[in-house]
Amino acid sequence: MDQSDFSSILEELERSRDNTTHFSEAWSQGRSAFGGLAAAFAVTAMRKLVSTDIPMRALMVSFIAPLPPGKVQVKAKIQRQGRNVTQLVGEVYSGDQICLQAMGVFGIDRPGLEVPAASAEPPPRDQGVNFTRYAKRQPAFLGYFDGYWTSPGMPFSGHATRDLSLWVKHQVELPQFPVEKLVAIADIPPPVILSHFDKPPVPSSSLTWALEFVQTPDKINSEWFHLQFITEAAANGYTQQSGKIFDEAGQLCALTRQCMVYFDSPRP
Repeated sequence: MDQSDFSSILEELERSRDNTTHFSEAWSQGRSAFGGLAAAFAVTAMRKLVSTDIPMRALMVSFIAPLPPGKVQVKAKIQRQGRNVTQLVGEVYSGDQICLQAMGVFGIDRPGLEVPAASAEPPPRDQGVNFTRYAKRQPAFLGYFDGYWTSPGMPFSGHATRDLSLWVKHQVELPQFPVEKLVAIADIPPPVILSHFDKPPVPSSSLTWALEFVQTPDKINSEWFHLQFITEAAANGYTQQSGKIFDEAGQLCALTRQCMVYFDSPRP
């Protein structure tokens, strides 16, 4: 197995008594680690403090500083453990610098009113554009995923659209990391507004991220996921976007919202 793949990196963290692991530059996105990997570090450390039969319900992330390749340490602690819900904080460090802070919410199932989740009819994958077609202008970490763009709003396509959709799957199976698997998938879409530009670079990054699990990740059997994202607004160098993550059968798995920063003009 490739020691730099998603599973191996998280296995090292899960085994570590001091919550450390390593990742290579292949997982970088500009100056920092791919956000989905960085958030997965926090998730793994938080999970180690919670009973395995209590599923994760929500994740809130603040991206504080770039997380460079190399050694990473995660500090996690329980903030409050109630009868139904446990809330934890996870912090990801590079040396003494905190790079990411996350709040994780875990909760038991409870009987009550049920409203069916939304569903969708995702387009066939073979009608999309394979990730490999534009590999040279995509971040290196996408090499660990298979995917297809299924809307015109690809980054730097010059299409001034509010929408972006794509199919994505991990290249490795992750039966022991169902939460981290979905966390990484959910963070793959770039800022949707990058479709408004016809050529790179337009530096951009996430500031905050909220992810809510509609289905508990351990009960999701799909390998492929269809992501549907929309730009809610963009102005003054900040953009807000939201998204839905569906499994291969079109069942809603998770909801996501991000605040992102972009620089489409020279910095003062």
